[in-house]
Amino acid sequence: MSALALSVLLSFVSAVAYAGGAIVQEQVALSSSGARQYAPLRRPAWWAAVALNGLGALLHVVALAYGPLSLVQPLGALTIVFALPMAALFVGRKAGATAWRGALMATVGLAGLLALVGTSGAQSLDGPQRVAAAVGTAVAVVSLMVAARAVHRHPAVRSILLATASGVAFGMSSVFTKTVAVDWTGGVSAGDLPSLAVIGVLATAGMLLSQASYRGAGLAAPLATLTVVNPVVAAAVGITMFGETFRYGTTGTALALSCGVVAAGGLILLTTERLAREGAAKAVRVEAAASVPAPVAAGRKAEDAAAELLLAELTVPEDVTLPEVVTSPAAVPAAAAGPDAVDPVAVPVMPYAPFYGGPYVPLPAADRHLARIRS
Repeated sequence: MSALALSVLLSFVSAVAYAGGAIVQEQVALSSSGARQYAPLRRPAWWAAVALNGLGALLHVVALAYGPLSLVQPLGALTIVFALPMAALFVGRKAGATAWRGALMATVGLAGLLALVGTSGAQSLDGPQRVAAAVGTAVAVVSLMVAARAVHRHPAVRSILLATASGVAFGMSSVFTKTVAVDWTGGVSAGDLPSLAVIGVLATAGMLLSQASYRGAGLAAPLATLTVVNPVVAAAVGITMFGETFRYGTTGTALALSCGVVAAGGLILLTTERLAREGAAKAVRVEAAASVPAPVAAGRKAEDAAAELLLAELTVPEDVTLPEVVTSPAAVPAAAAGPDAVDPVAVPVMPYAPFYGGPYVPLPAADRHLARIRS
């Protein structure tokens, strides 16, 4: 097998590993709540997702060692395409036509954009540039987290913001990784320790934010956002700080911008599809809640009618002797004058009534203030 074919195979396996990790993360997010939505450390499935993402990253690095960057980087965008059929196969989550169109648009746009990014000589960031990059990344990630918290009632928008923050963190960790790799060509020094610490913090933050982004928003929208934002941020920093350019001059730049628009359109399509699905689910819940009282009320009316019919059919047996009716004229209001006036004496007041075929005599209530008798 040639080196080029090996790099393509490794890129495919890397994309499958990334897709598997995303599916496991989304399943863990469905069953996590509260603070555990960011770091469900006690869930073995989450650690399996971490392992799959680590395997994908390792295979991607090895693929870069055997193949050109212009080929390996675009193939990494296939993660979105692999994730949708894998989710339908393993967890039964089928994507609609809109989600497929959005995923394909995001994949094609990202692949074209990465294919047009040129390479440059090995360059590194100096001290002030590293500090500025780290501070800018921290401000961007925190701002996106605050915005996501502000729109927590809209899970799809919140998911996109958290996935964007995760992509920024992962992209900048790639920038610092490249910086440290260039420095290590001249030997390892203690000055690289802060950069290594930044890489660890950004990679951890990216993993935790990506985990939180899958809660309540499905799989396609957050995964596509993360897959697109990560390399785009790294490419933007490479163009602005490392002197990288697009291939084919002005034509390549225009094509790259067009690819960026296509990728952004795919993300918007995925987001709107998720919002539409949430709106439909909410409408179904409201309709179900509104329809609950009607059957209950009808059932109660039917029960009342049945009870009244049963009471109307009840008759007193001839062998049952009713107690003497006690009348109380004082308890009966005065009758109105006229031929139809009701005689108060004829209105009975019954202190007790027959119960199960025999008289029911109420017992006196016990006194709650009984005094204890001591002998």
